[in-house]
Amino acid sequence: MSTTPDDLRRAKAEATLRDRELAQSLGVSEAQLVAAHVGADGAFRATRIRHHPDDVMPLIPRLGEVMSLTRNASAVHERVGTFGEYRSGPHAAMVLGKEIDTRIFPKHWAYGFAVEAERDTGPMRSLQFFDTTGEALQKIYLRDTSETDAWAPPVAELRHDDQTDAISPEPARPTEPAKSAPEKRETLLAEWQRMTDTHQFNRLCAKLGMNRLGAYRLAGAPWVRPVDPQSVAGWLEALAASGQKIVLFVGNRGHIQIHWGIVETIRPMGPWLNVLDPRFNLHLRGDHLAEAFVVTKPTKRGDAVSLECFDAEGGLIFQCFGQRDGEDDTLDTWHGILDSLPAAREAAE
Repeated sequence: MSTTPDDLRRAKAEATLRDRELAQSLGVSEAQLVAAHVGADGAFRATRIRHHPDDVMPLIPRLGEVMSLTRNASAVHERVGTFGEYRSGPHAAMVLGKEIDTRIFPKHWAYGFAVEAERDTGPMRSLQFFDTTGEALQKIYLRDTSETDAWAPPVAELRHDDQTDAISPEPARPTEPAKSAPEKRETLLAEWQRMTDTHQFNRLCAKLGMNRLGAYRLAGAPWVRPVDPQSVAGWLEALAASGQKIVLFVGNRGHIQIHWGIVETIRPMGPWLNVLDPRFNLHLRGDHLAEAFVVTKPTKRGDAVSLECFDAEGGLIFQCFGQRDGEDDTLDTWHGILDSLPAAREAAE
């Protein structure tokens, strides 16, 4: 099938699929589908904007309360709030706030668009950012509670000189499979025990020629316990029932978004496990959960214990820690919920 901008606009006008699914069905990236509507008239319109976070993030607070969406192939993380302090960095930047908390890796940001879509209830406005392959990194949607009158000035300020309706993204990159070095297991365990901060883990893996999944598979007890990935649905229900606060990370190679707080409303729908709370939604493909681990990492404040899940290709779907409710909170409820998860080998018997 031809995929010229005209073809993509016609396909979009006739489709009922979401943009990501429509792009996949057409064999193009989502960014190409959006770019095809640059300068277009009709119910779906796009403007190319500058994409670097240093240009974009300082302007977002003007919009007031928005919904920030970050996703990967298996999880969608949606958080409502107002953007706060932006801290720039050449390799990693961040937005800090009580409700919008993100980590940004600018080198992967390649395309930006301001999008307006007409709906029966009125226009839906969003800022959408994509990586070099055309995969979505972050989308920021205006809501009824947003400062809608503030939309036009930031878009005008960010407007890119190039307003062509076609882009040429790089080919999609395969997920890196588990990478391990069995001969270095003793070194891995010795240095793991000496960690004082969870951020040291990635540097340790890189130094030993491993990645996260490879290190988890290799390490074993006492630091890593494989658990049944199908127990995640029950884990979500236990969180909701207990009121345990969590710190839940979902991301992609260019952006990570973090939820702090409780989850309340858990609603499975087909393959999806959903958290549907007023200011936080999580949509998790339960059928994509291939491996799950309870992981312990030493820190200066004590052990940080997480649940981390991966897909069949080895990609990290989400990572979740217990959130302390005050300095004296020993996270007994969090540890109890994790301790109740069945081991992966038990699930296979």
